[in-house]
Amino acid sequence: MAGFAALVLAAGAGTRFGGGKLLAPNGSGVLLDGALAAAFAAPADPVVLVTGFDTERVAAAARAFAERAGQGGRLSLVHAAGHAQGLSASLRAGLAVAPPEAEGVFVFLADMPRVPPAMAGRLAEAIGPRLAAAPMFQGRRGHPVLLRRALFDRLAALDGDRGAGALLAGLGDELAMVETDDPGVVFDVDLPGHLEGPV
Repeated sequence: MAGFAALVLAAGAGTRFGGGKLLAPNGSGVLLDGALAAAFAAPADPVVLVTGFDTERVAAAARAFAERAGQGGRLSLVHAAGHAQGLSASLRAGLAVAPPEAEGVFVFLADMPRVPPAMAGRLAEAIGPRLAAAPMFQGRRGHPVLLRRALFDRLAALDGDRGAGALLAGLGDELAMVETDDPGVVFDVDLPGHLEGPV
């Protein structure tokens, strides 16, 4: 099936948080659930969770959420062997398992639980012939981002704890910006105080 895949980058150690960040209670579930919900709402198949630190527990939490959401058949798991190198290694691991027929990938960050479910669909509508699409909130570029296959080689060449930010910044008119008034596209959890209380 032609279309898009989704990557949820969930390999980080959460060092500033004190460890165990993605499995920390948040709202009615755990932190990871928010990013997975947004990814499953995307026009994408499969949804690939890229694990690294604490692989088994993170993968188990993702499987449990996917089953509860009736999305177990869309979830795929891949371990980023070089996850200690940072975000670029996670991105490479996810791109390597994107279906060959996929036109591109959505990239979600696992510690961003408030991405609005409709955002990925808006990016898919906006990208047109361009190479990428991203949300914009009050002048700040946010997540998720949508990246066409033509960028995969350049993304795979990134190193260290860098995502696609610098590459996107250099795309000029090849980047479709989607304005939103929802701060969820720029909100991430770095510290325990950023978590939501029980619902």
